[in-house]
Amino acid sequence: MSEDKTIKPPPKVGLVLTGGGARAAYQVGVLRAIAEMLPEPSRNPFPIICGTSAGAINAASLAVSANNFYAGVQQLEAVWGSFHVNQVHRSDLVGVLNNSLRCLISLLSRESGRQRGISLLDNAPLAQLIQHHLPFHGIQKCIHAGSLQALGLTAWGYTSGQSVTFFQAAPGIKPWKRAQRIGIAARIGLDHLMASSAIPFIFPAVKLNREYFGDGSMRQLAPTSPALHLGADKILLIGVHKVTDEEPCRVKVSNYPPLAQIAGHVMSSIFVDSLSLDLERLQRINQTLKLIPPETLKEHNTRLRPIESMMISPSEEINEIAQQYAHTLPLLMRSLYRAIGAMGPNGSTVLSYVLFEAAFCQALMDLGYRDAVRQKPEILNFMNVTA
Repeated sequence: MSEDKTIKPPPKVGLVLTGGGARAAYQVGVLRAIAEMLPEPSRNPFPIICGTSAGAINAASLAVSANNFYAGVQQLEAVWGSFHVNQVHRSDLVGVLNNSLRCLISLLSRESGRQRGISLLDNAPLAQLIQHHLPFHGIQKCIHAGSLQALGLTAWGYTSGQSVTFFQAAPGIKPWKRAQRIGIAARIGLDHLMASSAIPFIFPAVKLNREYFGDGSMRQLAPTSPALHLGADKILLIGVHKVTDEEPCRVKVSNYPPLAQIAGHVMSSIFVDSLSLDLERLQRINQTLKLIPPETLKEHNTRLRPIESMMISPSEEINEIAQQYAHTLPLLMRSLYRAIGAMGPNGSTVLSYVLFEAAFCQALMDLGYRDAVRQKPEILNFMNVTA
């Protein structure tokens, strides 16, 4: 009897980058640490890359540079390390007043609202920044070269109510359809990024094909699912919220919560809750599969398979870091955010999503770098890399 000497290929590690506005700078610090850990930093360790909201922008940037992973991370560092609010949305007096006036007219005039999107901020500068830094043709170039298998970006359809992952991938990867979520093959471009990062009310929705889309974190019931559909055997997630089992403090209050505090909780529910539930579900499936004999799974042609996952998340509260750098915002934006209570301790959550200033972003990148370095043995082991 001859022995089966077939060598199995190493498991494909999928990278999942979650949403979180300015908090996504944390992901860049983690990626820099990972690049420095690798024996071949130019080689892309993540053949499948998925992103949502601000994480989608980071994901696309890595995808266009998949032929040189380290260079792609350096490019991200350069952009986030020199960020200013006016590169993301209009923050000058004329721009803010024009957008506010247009928003008011849209609310009063139904016809005007049909012509242009209603949003608190004008994110045209972000579109210009992405166009300048991301050569989208590089995605297909990297797929042809074999350094990238797939890029998936998730947005949410306002009409269908579906979580839609637009993906550009190597041949053989097919679209999928599940409850309230689908995957559609597409040539990824600027509109997909703008749609995925269109935070509701803050940035305008974007029309793709027949439907308007907004931030992909909304109702994203299974954040890890796109990476699995695209072929990942393992999943590395980089979150932007501190994971804690501590019960929140119950403090007696006498004043009504400021608008920013309410908005902060809404945004946290959009960006955080589904990820925690999805990881918990993934762990339960893994535990259940361990109890079932392999012969039984094969006999019933079960498609479920154990998926190893690892999440890297902030060791410190990003809300508190945001408070330290609130003063770096332009005077006009500070005044606007102060009016809704975002400049105080109770509004720091919403502030942390919109504080696109270099000092704050650099602090988050430094935190991400330190957190990843502390977990170096675990990360290398997860990625099957010998130190």
